[in-house]
This record gives sequence, C-alpha cells and structure tokens, in this order.
Amino acid sequence: MANINRVILIVLDSVGIGAMPDAADFGDRGANTLAHIAQNVDRIHIPFLIQLGIGNIIPIEGIPPIIPCLASYGKMKEASKAKDTMAGHWEMMGLIVEKPFPTFPQGFPPDIIHEFCEIAHVDGVLGNKAASGTEIIHELGEEHLKTHLPIVYTSADSVFQIAAHEEIIPLPQLYEICNHARSICDKHQIGRVIARPFIGKNANDFTRTVNRKDFPILPFDKTALDLLKSAGIPVVGIGKIEDIFAGQGITRAIHTKNNQHGMQTLMSELSITRNGLIFVNLVDFDMIYGHRNDVSGYARALADFDFDLVRLYHMMEDEDLLIITADHGCDPTFPGTDHTREYVPLLLYSHFFRSRELGIRESFSDLAVTILNIFGIPHSFRGTDLLKKNTDTPDQ
Repeated sequence: MANINRVILIVLDSVGIGAMPDAADFGDRGANTLAHIAQNVDRIHIPFLIQLGIGNIIPIEGIPPIIPCLASYGKMKEASKAKDTMAGHWEMMGLIVEKPFPTFPQGFPPDIIHEFCEIAHVDGVLGNKAASGTEIIHELGEEHLKTHLPIVYTSADSVFQIAAHEEIIPLPQLYEICNHARSICDKHQIGRVIARPFIGKNANDFTRTVNRKDFPILPFDKTALDLLKSAGIPVVGIGKIEDIFAGQGITRAIHTKNNQHGMQTLMSELSITRNGLIFVNLVDFDMIYGHRNDVSGYARALADFDFDLVRLYHMMEDEDLLIITADHGCDPTFPGTDHTREYVPLLLYSHFFRSRELGIRESFSDLAVTILNIFGIPHSFRGTDLLKKNTDTPDQ
C-alpha cells in the first residue's frame, strides 16, 4: 500500500442518504435527502460523484451505480443520539455524544433569558423564538432600532443566536454580550452562541454582514484533532470547522464565504499544507438549501460541487486520501426545516486503492480511527479502520 501523507476530508453538510433505523424516534421516518432531491428535479447533474460511486451506495433515481467505480463506497450510522452539526463532526473525530445538545423550539425558558439580561446588562430581548435568521431581522429589526434591545432567537440546532444592528450594538459590544451568553449556555450544555450582526435602514434592506462569530461549547474530551496536533501533524480547518471544535486541535483555520470559496480555498491549500489533515465543511447545502426547503437550489449546489471536485481530483497527489461524507441529513422535501436523522454517504478515493464496498459503518468515528492509524498515532477511540482491507494496488 502506498504511504498516505495527506488526508482531505470533505463534509457535505446535511447530504444524508436515507433514514436510519431509529429515524422515527426523531420524527424523520422516510427521510432521504439525496434521493428525494434527485426525484424532485428534472436532472441532478453530478457525473463525477457518480463515477466515484455515490450511486452504488443506495438506489437513487437518475444516479446510476457504476461498476467498477473509482472510490470505495458505503454509508455510516451516527452512534450519537443526535442529528446536529456539532455531534456529527465530533463523532467523526472520535467523540460520541450520548446525550443530545438541548434545543428550544418554543424559545428559551424565562430563567435563561432573565440570567442573560442580568449578566449582559441589557433591559430585555426581542424575539426569543425559533426563527429564520433572515426573517427575524425583517420582522424585528425596526423595533430593535427603536428599543436597542438585542434580538434573541434559536433554530433546529442547539444555538443561542443574538442579532443586532452594527450601528446600534457595535461589534465589540455584541461579541462581549455573546461571551456572557456563552457562560450561561455552558450551564445548560447549549452547543453554540452565535453573533448575527446586520446593517440597513429598514425592513426592506436589512442584511446580515460577514461579521458573524460563533462561540461554541468546548468538546467534552480530546478528539482526533487534538491527538494529531499534539503529534505535530498539521490540522487545517476550512469553513466552520474551527467553530465546531472551539478551535481545539486546529493548527490553521480558514473561514469561507460559501461552498465555492470553500473548494477554492481547499485547492489553494494543497500547495501549502503538504501533509496532515485538511478538514472542510461545505455548509451551504444545509444552511441555504436544506433549512429553506429549496430542492432545486440544493441540486444546483451539488452540481457546482461536482464540477469543483473534478478539479480537485486532478490536483491530488499519489500520497493523498480523499474522504467525502456528511454530518446528518436535512431533507428539503420533508415537512418542516429541521435536520433529518439519516445515514451519511461515505466515499474514499486514492490513486493507489482499488474500489470496494465498505458496507454500513456503525459509527462516524471510523473516520477518526482511520486517520489516526494513517499517521501512526495511538488512541482508544471506538471504531474500525476503513482501510483495513483496502490495501491492494491496482494492476499496472
């Protein structure tokens, strides 16, 4: 087997591939993000993902199986009792979340809001409900301009979000308020506090700015990222990876504007980080399309990724291993806008490996085990090495 010097791990945020056995417990019986998108558009144009073998994982209309395909293929169960971004990514790096992070579909209870107002020195809040971030600033932005009260809201995730106009609550003050909220949220194990600044004169032109900032809860134990960093292995986080892991185990972080920027950043990084782990999250699938039930937009985003993936493929070196997966589902055809409890696809590609079926993996933590074994780092994470049988080189 050729030596692997660099692992490229791409997370297609929310691209699930069918309901897990316990999906009904989460209200997600029958969810299938990728298959339902394919069924509800005229054509889903992902020819390179098809060549890699994404159609070999499960039957999907318009996405045929290819034999032989380029990549090894399978799907993964989530062992964590959750379906959120943080739990999914933490499990990929070895931490299984036994107790889900709390969510607040009816808004935060009075005691949390009261404590927040006291510690952040604000006279009250607007909102306090689950809402779309763009919709709530249009709904409450003008009242915020009059009252100067922060807009507090949540979503299907375990998040405490604070929206404020940059001219009413300047960024340093907003970030300080978020730090206060983080101390409260730690007590309740709420996953993230997010600053959501916006600008504009009225409801017709309020726009969120690029000055979003996340204040995440710390992982409850060391992850594979920490072990890699401690061993002197570069760990580059692209997109929101740094936010998901609270900066823990990251040697270099690059935040991105959208999926295309994420892929461009990844391809540029190949000439900088010559070994180690490059960990990428492409959040648009989830944030812009899944949560907004935008089926056609989701299909276009997959096609755009597929186009960029071809370019990445041609830039890969012999010692690279490419892993493509997801962290949960967010079926845009499903009732509501919540994440969906789904298997996630798994594709592994290296120039030197024959493709093979990887079957159904029992935990996302197989990724942590595989990556740490590649770099010879001892660990005690639960999981099975994905490369254990994938050691043949192709006939020359």
